[in-house]
Amino acid sequence: MKIGPRNLITDIAGLRVGHAQDARLASGATVLLGDTPFVAGVHVMGGAPGTRETDLLAPDKTVQEVDALVLSGGSAFGLDAASGVADGLRAMGRGFPVGDQRVPIVPAAILFDLRNGGDKTWDRNPYAPLGRAALAAAATDFPLGSVGAGFGATVMDLRGGIGSASCVLECGVTVGALVAVNALGRVSDDEGRFFAAPWEMGAEFGGGAAGAMSPAWEPFGTAGPREATTIAIVATDARLTQAQATRLATAAHDGMARAIQPSHTPMDGDLVFAAATGARALPDPIWDSLRLGHAASACLARAIARGVRAASPGGALPAWSERYE
Repeated sequence: MKIGPRNLITDIAGLRVGHAQDARLASGATVLLGDTPFVAGVHVMGGAPGTRETDLLAPDKTVQEVDALVLSGGSAFGLDAASGVADGLRAMGRGFPVGDQRVPIVPAAILFDLRNGGDKTWDRNPYAPLGRAALAAAATDFPLGSVGAGFGATVMDLRGGIGSASCVLECGVTVGALVAVNALGRVSDDEGRFFAAPWEMGAEFGGGAAGAMSPAWEPFGTAGPREATTIAIVATDARLTQAQATRLATAAHDGMARAIQPSHTPMDGDLVFAAATGARALPDPIWDSLRLGHAASACLARAIARGVRAASPGGALPAWSERYE
């Protein structure tokens, strides 16, 4: 495997990412948009998920492709970000054709950031406008860290954020990950070494971070359990069925478990979407499918570390850079 040219999920041709955030709210939304509809699957392993339109991603459902995927802060209120994206897509003439109507298909997942110090006293849900603004901002190049759905995110002892990574397999297929890191657990030890370090490519999150973990490391520190949730998308340009996309999302959870300790807890709603644009056939459907799952999990682990390392100072918790650089 080698790193893609941008080391972003948008190394997969035909995908774009947009962010929108509100500093006073201390929250935001992120959109993955396809130039054309794409196959998607989903797998949930956390105990407290918040989702929209994920049931239709099951392989036996009528609609086999989606127009966009949304990651948002705001807990249940953040699901309204998908309404803003759907409104924007409808205005573009996008959506599943039903007679003379077009219905945009926009599955979404949310994370819990309601106790991060932002102003949550609104009388009108702010997330639909954030979703539409994120859609309008969708591009192939996009920032990481304290942006979009990761703007108000935290991990156990640090500010969280948006991360992304990509790789290209020997067969030419590209795999990428996009994640909003907002975990109950930790992503690094007491010396700042990322748990994802064994999967780092080059020096994408600092380099030289591998090595024995600090013996003082403790899963919850003094903070104790609280609400959280890490939500992610893994994507590929491989041609996959909805069942295969669901399998890809399932495999990618390994990367979350490698990078966040503990993960998939009863208080997290940890979830992974998978997206497949279908531009490339897998040369070897069996062995390349196995490689695809491994690549997705490795990309997600890398993306998690990149997102936390890129977080900016100024949140409810210190940024990684403030504590360890």
